[in-house]
Amino acid sequence: MAGEFLSDPATSEGAERGATARWRDPRVWVGIAITVLFLWLVLRDVPFADVGRAIARANWFVLLLPSVPSYLLLVWVRALRWRHLTNPIQEIGVAPMARATAVGYMANNIFPLRMGEVVRCWYLKRETGVSTAALFGTVILERVIDIVSVVVMALLVVSFWSSGGDSGLERGAILLLPVALLPILFIVGLRVAPDRVLTIGRFLLRPFPDRLEEFLVGLVESFIEGLGALRGGTHIFWIAFHTVIIWGVLSIIPIVAAFLALGIDLGDLHQMLGAAWTTQAAIGIAVAAPSAPGFFGIFHYACKLALLRFGVEPELAVAAGTLIHAVMWITLTSLGFAVLRLRRTSLGEIDQAVSQPEAPSSG
Repeated sequence: MAGEFLSDPATSEGAERGATARWRDPRVWVGIAITVLFLWLVLRDVPFADVGRAIARANWFVLLLPSVPSYLLLVWVRALRWRHLTNPIQEIGVAPMARATAVGYMANNIFPLRMGEVVRCWYLKRETGVSTAALFGTVILERVIDIVSVVVMALLVVSFWSSGGDSGLERGAILLLPVALLPILFIVGLRVAPDRVLTIGRFLLRPFPDRLEEFLVGLVESFIEGLGALRGGTHIFWIAFHTVIIWGVLSIIPIVAAFLALGIDLGDLHQMLGAAWTTQAAIGIAVAAPSAPGFFGIFHYACKLALLRFGVEPELAVAAGTLIHAVMWITLTSLGFAVLRLRRTSLGEIDQAVSQPEAPSSG
């Protein structure tokens, strides 16, 4: 039964305690406040009825036919890339990695505090037995790769489609640049002198409780293990190739589909691709900020700002953001729930797992 699936009595008590603790976290309420603010910014100068009429006129066949398969393929390609990051730890099949990725997307869409990365590591350990801490090291590396990709995309957009109106996007890319560079410098340090980095880390952590020091040092050691993916040229090639497919192709198809479904006329193919990549870059920068689960508000605002500079009417820009987000949210959330259903996993188990995270270990 659906109720039994969503709430396992064996885990519901622990899940309830974990959920209560999370909703007391001030970061949750900051994210909600940011979401409300950006929803107001999205709609403050756009009549809601006009947005509704634009969505009602949309061609749903044109929207859904390319978009849904693109999101499903996106999950698979992300799993392929993740496999090249985890192979130095343990060879894992693509299917369990794709299932874990789908469940992680679902968790990001419904749980606060961006729990998706923790959830997918926990889920993959549940299916394969690989250390959660070791997997988390590869996830951190993956996030670094994605941040760098978003920054590069934003800078390329500013370079090739600049018309004096990209200052917001350019500022966002510049603000994200240190976020991208600092992890890269950290990775270089771990590759060149891992023992020295660990020694410095232990020294800096001396004032803190031993348990925290053990947790963080274990996490860094697991991250060093995850860096093994960068030792082989073949791994690096496929990681780069899949990253280009993820950010340059699969993430763009649903955006172009929304343009076509709404009848947004951007003049020619060059402008359409420019608007799509600009929108994706803006979304990538925006969702790096805190927000409520599912990136509501901030996602739509990024789409609106990106499309306004291409001369798109405000109601169509908001309608495009709404459709892109809705298809993404429904597709990925439904896929995650389908995986949980097929693998007989309850939301209560996930909630309890993220409420009581596993301490990093070398095993």
